[in-house]
Amino acid sequence: MTFGPATRAEGVARMESFVPRMGRRYTTGRNFDRGPGQHRDVSCLSPWLRRRLVTEEEVVMAAIGAHGLEGAEKFVQEVFWRGYFKGWLERRPSVWAAYRDGLADDLAALEHDHDLQHRVAEAESGRTGIDCFDAWVQELVETGYLHNHARMWFASIWIFTLRLPWRIGADVFYRHLLDGDPASNTLSWRWVAGLHTRGKYYAAQSCNIAKFTGQRFAPAAGELAEVTEGLEGLEPEGLPELQALRKARAPLARVPSLVLVTEEDGRLEELGLEQVEICGAVRLSASHLRSPRGVAEPVAEFEAGALSDIAQRAGVVATPMRAESPEALVALAARVGARQVVTAYLPEGPLGDWMQAAVPLLEAEGIAFCEWQREWDLAIWPHATAGFFKVKKQIPRIVAQRQLL
Repeated sequence: MTFGPATRAEGVARMESFVPRMGRRYTTGRNFDRGPGQHRDVSCLSPWLRRRLVTEEEVVMAAIGAHGLEGAEKFVQEVFWRGYFKGWLERRPSVWAAYRDGLADDLAALEHDHDLQHRVAEAESGRTGIDCFDAWVQELVETGYLHNHARMWFASIWIFTLRLPWRIGADVFYRHLLDGDPASNTLSWRWVAGLHTRGKYYAAQSCNIAKFTGQRFAPAAGELAEVTEGLEGLEPEGLPELQALRKARAPLARVPSLVLVTEEDGRLEELGLEQVEICGAVRLSASHLRSPRGVAEPVAEFEAGALSDIAQRAGVVATPMRAESPEALVALAARVGARQVVTAYLPEGPLGDWMQAAVPLLEAEGIAFCEWQREWDLAIWPHATAGFFKVKKQIPRIVAQRQLL
């Protein structure tokens, strides 16, 4: 399977071609991993959705328009999971910081543990001897994609059978997945490990793998660990307290503005771009921030394509900039006479961390940092306080409120 260009046109075409399968066919076939190039019952839209080249809202509207809310229920719920994970992490930002800092500690420990180095290298190169796992490694590296069920099996085997640090496994995904998202990736791995919902973890089982891979794989008895508990002991203090959602500063109209084009939102033209006085624009590449070990080249290429497409459709001439020294951004903003830097909301993640370092430097120059925030997120995130069920209950109300029926 190959992914086409990182453009809105490609994403819309893929969405429209999948609309007939967003109902019953998705409900009955979504859990089957049929192998590379055979993922016909799932949309494979995630690289475009992650960057909002196609938005969650328009995909939900398309599904409901074709199948009704009840008929498209499972598909719609899967789209809402993306908002749930983002909102959950916004309410508990220390969980992202713990992942980021914990990964640094894990990688530092890896340098001094030669046995662990060897076992991680075997897993990352697909040489564990567990046929299904090794095949998924190959698919991940070659395509930048894995079926969601395969991601769960992979993570469970990595954590419980191979007994490897979960954050390094999450880092493997984040470095290679074209749809890599800090919230979805981090919290999905935590869920499998038993850290997201206390007392619940995900155990990969041979019978389940055999059934949902169409017998392509069937691990032998004893090949997979029998899981009896999660990793709750790693965080005996439990989950951190909920925080209030961060309030973004809205851009001011008719103020000289430097516009940041990032992969966090591919529809700047929807967000009020015409209301600001644009004195400059930047295509800010940040995929390299995903991991201290670097990211796969296809990830960086997909991001670059998306940034170019976003800027072109928004009608701005944007200077390419790599998110390295925040001082470079400040210097450019000052040079073009900007009084505010404007972008789509930056949620918890590596780019958000980078911008946190830049904001005080901008403010010292009298330049405000402003963000557009989507109503879609504001409708979902307040309910992302515990498990998904609280968000799931709100789906009919949110759909009606957003006039998606």
